[in-house]
Amino acid sequence: MAEPPMQSFEHKLQQFDPGVIWLDDDNQVTAMNAVASRILGVRPGEVLGQEVLQLHPEKSRGKIAWLLESTHAADGCPVKSPPPMTMMINIPDRVLLIKLSRMYGPEGRAAGACLVFYDLTEVTSREAPRDPVAPRPRQLLKLPVYKNQRVVLLNLEQVVRMRAEGHYTEVFQDGEHFLCNLSLADLEGRLDPTRFMRVHRSHMVNLHFAVALEKEGEQYQLVLQDRNETRIPVSRGNAPRVRALFGLA
Repeated sequence: MAEPPMQSFEHKLQQFDPGVIWLDDDNQVTAMNAVASRILGVRPGEVLGQEVLQLHPEKSRGKIAWLLESTHAADGCPVKSPPPMTMMINIPDRVLLIKLSRMYGPEGRAAGACLVFYDLTEVTSREAPRDPVAPRPRQLLKLPVYKNQRVVLLNLEQVVRMRAEGHYTEVFQDGEHFLCNLSLADLEGRLDPTRFMRVHRSHMVNLHFAVALEKEGEQYQLVLQDRNETRIPVSRGNAPRVRALFGLA
């Protein structure tokens, strides 16, 4: 009998060598293991004493800063620590599953933090076809999301739509929704453009589920084939592309 996909992924995760970085209470790097050094492309001696945000691309620093801040709100309880954060790190285009736990010493005094990450790149993405004119980053094959204390890898063809939600992207299947830590901007460049289109600043849709285009006043709405016949607003700038899909251009 075939092993369920989620069990298979969890088994793979157990086999991965995690990258580990120790931070002091000022979020400065005090130590790292060889896996972290290799994935980040740095030597430990080069980064000891540096603030951890400096190890990440500028566009990722806001998320890392938020993760660091959220651990302080957990009041030292590991159960309340934030969920794993899946991030697209440009070193190059690595998909890292990040977990950060605040550490405490004698009498409950803060003693820094431990940042652990797993490299999911090979199980979630593939190299994009070579295009010397407009090269594309690695393309996602699976979408890492988080639900009920578990990381799940979704099949992209089952995803109906996505919506920007603060630091997250909310991902909808028919009847289910998940949280993904990759932004819509990250996803837009790493998903098949013949299947997924960002029709609005806050919305991306799977075009295979698009069944109708409606107009109310000056606002277009894309109707999706799910149980709620969800209507997604189409921005004025994207309206010509969406109209062309329905032969209305």
